[in-house]
Amino acid sequence: MASTAFPSRDDFAALLDESLGGGAATDGGFEGRVVKGTVTAIENDKAVIDVGLKSEGRVALREFAAPGQDHGLKVGDEVEVYVDRIENADGEAMLSRDRARREAAWDKLESEFGEGKRVEGVIFGRVKGGFTVDLDGAVAFLPGSQVDIRPVRDVTPLMDIPQPFQILKMDRRRGNIVVSRRAVLEETRAEQRTGLIQSLAEGQIIDGIVKNITDYGAFVDLGGIDGLLHVTDISYKRINHPSEAITIGETVKVQIIRINSETQRISLGMKQLESDPWEGASVKYPVGAKLTGAVTNITEYGAFVELEPGIEGLVHVSEMSWTKKNVHPGKIVSTSQEVDVIVLEVDAEKRRISLGLKQAQSNPWDAFADKHPVGSVVEGEVKNATEFGLFIGLDGDVDGMVHMSDIAWGISGEDALNLHLKGEQVKAIVLDVDVEKERISLGMKQLEKGAPAVGGSDSSNLRKNEVVTVTVLEVRDGGLEVQVGEDGATGFIKRNDLGRDRDEQRPDRFQVGQKLDAMVTGFDRSRKPTFSVKAHQLAEEKQAVAQYGSSDSGASLGDILGAALKQRED
Repeated sequence: MASTAFPSRDDFAALLDESLGGGAATDGGFEGRVVKGTVTAIENDKAVIDVGLKSEGRVALREFAAPGQDHGLKVGDEVEVYVDRIENADGEAMLSRDRARREAAWDKLESEFGEGKRVEGVIFGRVKGGFTVDLDGAVAFLPGSQVDIRPVRDVTPLMDIPQPFQILKMDRRRGNIVVSRRAVLEETRAEQRTGLIQSLAEGQIIDGIVKNITDYGAFVDLGGIDGLLHVTDISYKRINHPSEAITIGETVKVQIIRINSETQRISLGMKQLESDPWEGASVKYPVGAKLTGAVTNITEYGAFVELEPGIEGLVHVSEMSWTKKNVHPGKIVSTSQEVDVIVLEVDAEKRRISLGLKQAQSNPWDAFADKHPVGSVVEGEVKNATEFGLFIGLDGDVDGMVHMSDIAWGISGEDALNLHLKGEQVKAIVLDVDVEKERISLGMKQLEKGAPAVGGSDSSNLRKNEVVTVTVLEVRDGGLEVQVGEDGATGFIKRNDLGRDRDEQRPDRFQVGQKLDAMVTGFDRSRKPTFSVKAHQLAEEKQAVAQYGSSDSGASLGDILGAALKQRED
């Protein structure tokens, strides 16, 4: 009896796999796969789908349509679904249309990502740090920084609208997709910029709309591409801020100054459409010309003066005042002030004009020299005391200096400086005026009684080492003020020059009017003589020793000087 062959379990699995497209048995069955099924019924909000398993599955109708749209399903329609599980506790197959769409979408997205293609999606929700995008079933993340080229405050108008995106990163295992709308916009704009730049040329004059204003200039929309209008190219006239000349939304006529094809940057200018005021500046503003202008800007190193719209000159701080030194220009002039200036130098090529403010005013040093010649007496206030002299404020707001050696006779310069205080009114004589160096030399001791005249000297007939008879004019702690003859030159004998011995060096042993012999030891820089009794005594002693013998021969110094004095008496 012939035996009947019954199909085995493996045969059944192979037939089932073949009917479903192959691979069911070898891949571990239906679970985790996308299969085709037929809609057998629509019950309430679910569709009953038969995928060839022993039981049917139910899928919510909302998974077959976008939010707010009709699902459009009918009995008998064939659809693709994802088999999550072959059966659940109720014995039904667990199917998902969303998972099927996502799997299909991932396959498509991976292919497009590999080719660098754009994908279409819809922004449908907000999450922390960005938004969610539906890419035909696959959910992607759109960072807030990738929404637009510039920050967008309100994204509502962009939501629920199909639009292109660029995939930046995707990880199927983790289910992560990151997309960018900004990359698409930048690429589109770059294409537009390239085309527009090719249609532009340097030197071309074009109309544009002021799009944005910054401290350093303005961005002008040239019809899809922006150009920078720098603040220095808006006008030849000084402009502190672009808003002084243009406003946002204003249509302006500009000239293309420069085009950088690599960076696609365009530099624009407005002043280039005007006549250049610097043309012929050397002729219009010759050196030495006196002009009137307005102060436009003040800095630490000087002040800028506008001579005409578009042309400014610099008055350096050193050229602002004859008398005010080391002061901030803002203390001499103020903004918008009308001032007279003298042209000192013109460099039309570098667009620079050097001006002088003080040159347009009378030189107080010249005026002082004319009014107070050498030898005249002046009076002023002690402005300052330094280690080398006193500065005296004089007429015309100029200062004169009394050197410490010209303050007083008979005392050291340091002691003489302590005799006068700041703010004290003093008199002095003009010793010298140097207009070029702006210096006035004064003397105070030259006004004392018997002082030699400035420019000449009563001591011109005196010679160094000459012995003269002098009269005591004044007794001081430091010595004696003396005079040669009745109206001769006056000089000073220091305390230690009053005698050879210490007992003889006391000034109080002399009286006013007393006469004594002294030797001329020198002259100070004003030709006033200095005397010494001590030097005279030593000279006499030396002469006596040479004439009447040496102490080495047995004669005492007393014997020698006694003989010399006796001869003088005879």
